[in-house]
Amino acid sequence: MLKAIIFDLDGTLLDRDTSLKAFVENQHQRMVELQHIDKSAYVKRFVDLDQRGYVWKDKVYQQLIHEFEIALQWEVLLEDYMHHFSLHCVGFPNLHELLTYLKKSGFKLGLITNGYGTFQMKNIEALRILTYFDTILVSEIEGLRKPDPEIFHRALARLGAQPGEAAYVGDHPENDVWASRRVGMRGIWKEDDQFAGDFEREYTIRDLIELKEYLEQLQTGLK
Repeated sequence: MLKAIIFDLDGTLLDRDTSLKAFVENQHQRMVELQHIDKSAYVKRFVDLDQRGYVWKDKVYQQLIHEFEIALQWEVLLEDYMHHFSLHCVGFPNLHELLTYLKKSGFKLGLITNGYGTFQMKNIEALRILTYFDTILVSEIEGLRKPDPEIFHRALARLGAQPGEAAYVGDHPENDVWASRRVGMRGIWKEDDQFAGDFEREYTIRDLIELKEYLEQLQTGLK
């Protein structure tokens, strides 16, 4: 019987691609030192260098300054990113509807995300989902990151759940699905076109609200 649902953040609850593009466009618009660069070229190059969040922004901005001859220190651009990104955070459709349903249904909710503590917490607050969660683990604060099994065990302990009583929902086949299954949880894939679908998981959802359908199937013994 499932009693806890744990989520990834970026690419699962937070539509990071849309949020990042909105931020980068806004940064270009606001900063005089970027006006000599074509906006679409700046956005495209930023997104390419970012590699979906797996390259930290100090490296991204250093390369942008070099390529576009920007008359700013990379630290200035990074500080702007840290301060303004959360203002552009967008959740995936049915985010609040799903979390409300889960809380009303009595599930314990957790969140595990890799990243910097203050930065990720600001993004969670910007999505207005902080109060839904019984525990939130950010890799910088915890001192370990996915796919390390310890971060999953730590979340389970805080929720008072055994691995077999919990499901993890995430978009990354290795860091989310495989890693959670390895500790005995149900690994549910939030489908992402960037990743091939030929890996083992308990279930696949494309829209967040489809998780509700999966849980209802579990209750009726269909899963």
